[in-house]
Amino acid sequence: MALSWVVHVDLDQFIAAVEVLRRPELAGRPLVVGGRGDPSERGVVSTASYEAREYGVGSGMALRIAARKCPDAVFLPVDAPAYEESSVAVMQSLRSLGVVVEVLGWDEAFLGVEVDDPETFACRAQEAVLTATGLHCSVGIGDNKLRAKIATDFGKPRGIFRLTEANWYAVMADRPTDALWGIGRKTARRLAGLDISTVAELAQADPQHLAAQLGPTMGPWYRRLARGVDSSPVDGSPYTARGHSRETTFQQNLTETAQVETEVRRLAEQVAGDLREEGRPAVRVTLKVRYAPFQTHTRSLTLAAPTADPEAIAAAAVALTAKLDADRAVRLLGVHAEMAMTTGEADASQR
Repeated sequence: MALSWVVHVDLDQFIAAVEVLRRPELAGRPLVVGGRGDPSERGVVSTASYEAREYGVGSGMALRIAARKCPDAVFLPVDAPAYEESSVAVMQSLRSLGVVVEVLGWDEAFLGVEVDDPETFACRAQEAVLTATGLHCSVGIGDNKLRAKIATDFGKPRGIFRLTEANWYAVMADRPTDALWGIGRKTARRLAGLDISTVAELAQADPQHLAAQLGPTMGPWYRRLARGVDSSPVDGSPYTARGHSRETTFQQNLTETAQVETEVRRLAEQVAGDLREEGRPAVRVTLKVRYAPFQTHTRSLTLAAPTADPEAIAAAAVALTAKLDADRAVRLLGVHAEMAMTTGEADASQR
């Protein structure tokens, strides 16, 4: 009887790779995609090719800083429709393998498979994607989604890696806690403050102490991550966005409260339009602000009732501006509306 496996497929430098397919002359050159593609303007890096990453360029970095780190890089504007088109082709190629496919975003997906030889299947997945799109991917194999997701990083680029209960501690024990999917730098710093720096130390930590220090839910959950525990199934339901966002980086800092409120209202109305097209109401509004030179903060508000009314969403977003520091110059604003879950999503969240 074939064994059950989770396979995680992650496209290598997806956005940059799509651009190279369209412009083969860029192959092997440092490439940065972000904003309008002009490093003299404000904007951030959406992705950097492996060649650019060698110079220290990474996602989320200001384009101007990227240009200083890698002056010979080619800068290109973001072309979301092109990436969406390529993503659709990737996911179709994976579904053609006859397995359950859970889409995580443009460039990655979980596959639920039952096979005796998961490495052979992983090769089939890589070949299917390459044949259909010309794109390369890395594949992680695991006995659950958590381990499969983490395994992919060990296979990059273009490789395959298996991570299961059998080799979990051999591979992960001495790695820092932020090597775990679900733990970022901020949480890693909090754990370090508790003298927990490695995956092994977190796995062996007292769950009651973690609950007291990090919360009754999150503390024990972090410990389960360190043990590689994950029972969530691969869900083949169609991918549905959980929210919509719009944001703008200003070429000149905003210094007046009225300017900030006007821009926030404009963004909120655009988000409301996105919600209307999807036919789903918002339940929570988040305001993102990046102060000069480069500090980012968010503020959120749960709506009194689900709504897609542009005025209600705009009013909530503008109300959040009262929590901003009026004495600081603003270089970026963003508005995000979290949508109400569908019945299927609500059921899945309870599993």
